Amino acid sequence: FLNQVRKEGVMITLYLVNGFQLKGVLRGFDNFTVILDSDGKQQMVYKHAISTIMPSRPINLSYDRDFEV
Repeated sequence: FLNQVRKEGVMITLYLVNGFQLKGVLRGFDNFTVILDSDGKQQMVYKHAISTIMPSRPINLSYDRDFEV
């Protein structure tokens, strides 16, 4: 999911566990963090602080070889 969102450059909303919302484009991620580009600024957010990721449009997961139904 994260890789497909990054590849497609889809705008996302990150909902953090404290209720705060961050909006932007996912630029990268690793095992512990995501990099969000918002208004030309990059933010690193720890994955354990994220409760929900909502893309602005549906993501086509059928192109992601690592995704199995």
